Amino acid sequence: MNAMRYTPAGVPAIEFQLEHESQQSEAGQERVVKAAVKAVAFGALAERVASQHLGSQWQFTGFLASSRNGKSIAFHVTDLSQE
Repeated sequence: MNAMRYTPAGVPAIEFQLEHESQQSEAGQERVVKAAVKAVAFGALAERVASQHLGSQWQFTGFLASSRNGKSIAFHVTDLSQE
């Protein structure tokens, strides 16, 4: 997790990585699915994310958006709750 930063408007922001692992059924077969995606949170959500322990389990709500240069995507957190 990166250190908390502040936007030019003074809004707290944090960048981090979300990791997912689950077992899913595909074409009648069970499969282990793993994924990691860059994530960002702003404002009070950034402060909540920054105070969590690494490896703790949470459910994140948000949306995917392309970076300004269009070469990557990031998950923008709009809400989180503990599992």
